[in-house]
Amino acid sequence: MILHELISYDVLRVVWWLLLGVLLVGFAVTDGFDLGTGTLLPFVARNDLERRVVINTVGPVWEGNQVWLILGGGAIFAAWPHIYAVSFSGFYLAMFAILVALILRPVAFKFRSKREDPAWRSRWDWALFVGGFVPSLIFGVAMGNVLQGVPFRFSPEMHIFYDGSFFGLLNPFAVLCGLVSVAMLVMHGAAWLVLKSGGAVAARARAAGIGAALLAAALYVLAGVALSLWVQGYQVTSPVVSTGPSNPLLKTVGLQAGAWFANYAAHPALWVVPALGVAGPLLAALGLAARRELLALLASGAGIAGIVLSVGVSMFPFILPSSIDPRASLTVWDSSSSHLTLFIMLVCVLIFLPIILAYTSWVYAVLRGKVDPRAIEDERTHAY
Repeated sequence: MILHELISYDVLRVVWWLLLGVLLVGFAVTDGFDLGTGTLLPFVARNDLERRVVINTVGPVWEGNQVWLILGGGAIFAAWPHIYAVSFSGFYLAMFAILVALILRPVAFKFRSKREDPAWRSRWDWALFVGGFVPSLIFGVAMGNVLQGVPFRFSPEMHIFYDGSFFGLLNPFAVLCGLVSVAMLVMHGAAWLVLKSGGAVAARARAAGIGAALLAAALYVLAGVALSLWVQGYQVTSPVVSTGPSNPLLKTVGLQAGAWFANYAAHPALWVVPALGVAGPLLAALGLAARRELLALLASGAGIAGIVLSVGVSMFPFILPSSIDPRASLTVWDSSSSHLTLFIMLVCVLIFLPIILAYTSWVYAVLRGKVDPRAIEDERTHAY
């Protein structure tokens, strides 16, 4: 027996759909508090020492947290090549804006302390704000467009054509999803700052976090209502062949109001996912108000996981629907790599993902505790 046939093709496709969700949640939860902290920096820190405290809460871990973004991009490239080709070409300018903002972040970390000039440091502080706010907003806008369908199509030779524009991405529903993303990551960043700092910085972060958490829950519910009332979902109308070739043009797809909620009607237990997206921020707000720092951070992370995973659960088996040619929509069953490729990659994941998790856990254990402003003033143990 050929080794990779130990796991059937359809099972491997679902496994990689689940792994993609894990990687996206891993990025949103870990690098999410980095982005939220950067967004909050100009507002929770009033002087240079306080800003250095904020920066040093994420300074030792932000590079490791971005590993999840690299893993996610690599997984899409290797496991879902059609999705990689369509999304990275169609969202090219949006991706470029995200990359510019993310590149600003390490540059700001490294250059901010090179000079004592307040104006110099202020400019880099605002660069850190851009590096946090812009990706937070655009990632949410992208998810909003995915839920509505992306304007792409395939030729009979499987050449990709994207008929949209950058400003076309900024439609009302997508902007609403962008605001959900910003609010939930600001909530997460605030919970992280409360856990890792003290004094006035923690007090301001606590107030901002409570407001952001309540706003995240409210906006998420509003986005769900808008999705049910004004956004048409997609539904495969031809027989589903889960082990067939990766050719999206072999099926037929129709648009139907409420189709994105069909999975919940068929499997009511799935409602726990969006429920977590609402309960997590509310519990985070309570945790912040009650000064339960770790509870607030865990709850905000759980809320982010619920919000992110609810997109995938709602859309399954679709991953990237097409708004101009629904038949070209990419699903779990027709946009993956080969059976052998998925199996080899799964073996690699089973080897290396536990190593990454173990190393990440060790780093956070070593770096536990609050940032000490006195150590920053003495230039003893902090890099920024």
